[in-house]
Amino acid sequence: MLTLRALTADDWPRWREVRLAALADAPYAFKSRFSDWQDEGEARWRARFEIPDSYNVVALMSNRPVGLASGFPRDDGDGELRSAWVGPEARGHGVGDRLVVAVQEWAVRSARAALKLAVISGNGPAVALYQHHGFISTEELGSLLPDGVTREQVMVKALD
Repeated sequence: MLTLRALTADDWPRWREVRLAALADAPYAFKSRFSDWQDEGEARWRARFEIPDSYNVVALMSNRPVGLASGFPRDDGDGELRSAWVGPEARGHGVGDRLVVAVQEWAVRSARAALKLAVISGNGPAVALYQHHGFISTEELGSLLPDGVTREQVMVKALD
């Protein structure tokens, strides 16, 4: 059985567990590296939860964390989907769909006009998931990746 659980600052150990699993499993999918986070203390992990109106959610199967995603407010008034990941054992079971929908619902509740995201170019499964949910590629330049050459692909979905 799949359930989603919104996290609070006191849940930082669970977030740490799942985020480190994501960074170890799919280093190609994130700007951050496992080594950037593995030895970080409680204050840095809690900082994510201190962002006003942010939303952090984990997916649980049989009470085991198998995925995560976050929603953050942007300075332009839109929302941003970040850190989405589904563990290998849960892929193909609708977990990514549920996480994307949960962040989208947060954005609607927060009166955001659009939801944006940045995905590493070449991450076909992630791009397909986002396109399935109505995200389209933009001409906006994403962040420069650690290789100093490649940029993230920015996608957006207008919200009603």
